[in-house]
Amino acid sequence: MLRKTLLALAIASALVACGKSAKEPEKAAASASASASASKDAPKVTLQMSPEDTLTIQSDALASGPVITGSIQPERRADLRAEVSAVVVQVLKENGESVKKGDILLRLDETAIRDSLTSADEATRAAEQTLAQTQRMYERQKTLLASGMVSTTAMEDAEVRRNNAQSDLAAARSRSVAARQQLTRTVVRAPFDGIVSDRKVSNGDTAQVGKELIKVIDPASMRFEGMVSADKVGVVKVGQPVLFRVNGYQGQNFNGKIKRVDPSANAVTRQVEVLVDFADATRPGVAGLYAEGRVEAQTTSSLMVPPSALVQAGDSNYVWRVKGGQLAKVPLTLGARDERSGRLQVLSGLQAGDMVVRVPTSGFKDGQKVELTAPKAVASASAGKVAEK
Repeated sequence: MLRKTLLALAIASALVACGKSAKEPEKAAASASASASASKDAPKVTLQMSPEDTLTIQSDALASGPVITGSIQPERRADLRAEVSAVVVQVLKENGESVKKGDILLRLDETAIRDSLTSADEATRAAEQTLAQTQRMYERQKTLLASGMVSTTAMEDAEVRRNNAQSDLAAARSRSVAARQQLTRTVVRAPFDGIVSDRKVSNGDTAQVGKELIKVIDPASMRFEGMVSADKVGVVKVGQPVLFRVNGYQGQNFNGKIKRVDPSANAVTRQVEVLVDFADATRPGVAGLYAEGRVEAQTTSSLMVPPSALVQAGDSNYVWRVKGGQLAKVPLTLGARDERSGRLQVLSGLQAGDMVVRVPTSGFKDGQKVELTAPKAVASASAGKVAEK
């Protein structure tokens, strides 16, 4: 009897345990379905945006043309070289110093040239005295010939001596002038107002004829000396605007106009030289800086978008468009970049008049509701009126 009672208790306990284990999954599934339905029923967050947070896509002028590369060089530059062989005795100007037209830059030793000048002057005085003497002899022979006291041959001899003396005097004077010119060439002067860009010699150096001594440039005459590919030169014309940047002036654009297009291409590079004058008073003060830009040969109207509105995902770009009170993720196909404004050309994806988010964040979702608020100035004015009432 006891054995039957224990067996009945064991069977009852097993049945109770099975009932509990079956109910626990049901409860878990019920709680999960309740959480899912609650999340579905939860309202989405509505974004509050002011007009300052959005921008309207519009068509704008986009300039295009061939690329031009080169350097900034002065139009007025003088490479002063030695015109006489002498030793450098004094250098008065250093690199970077400003000079005025006529200022002395350096001096060469003039000792030998001054001796030559003294010798030429003495030879000139001797030739003048000889000419005066032969002239008196010629006049005397001429008088005697009229009286019949000398022969015609004597008269002709006196005339020949007079003519030779005239030739000797002319040659002596020429040597004197040449020596005086050589003396002036021992002093090197600035040919125009500017600055010294490169001093090539120092005190004690021997300067042979043709040796580089010093360079002077005019910083007010800086221009862009660039090169354009020969296959693009057909669209380049005198007077076209050029937008370019100069190495060392980061973030600053310079405007210029084409002054001259070289009529021949470089035999090695097959590029054509183009000279560009600065259109503004602002220009670099350093010569030789690398510059690169674009000739604005053509202007077209195109949709433009600022880089701040773009979101990059790998190789693709998209913007967040606001339309019908909702956000929409719109992929874009981009074209050229406008160097003046920094904006990018939109080839496809947007239309004129579309409103996009100016600076999107990572928390935006496709289809998210957007509410545009009143401008801050208007809102503050309305608040002031309510306070007065």
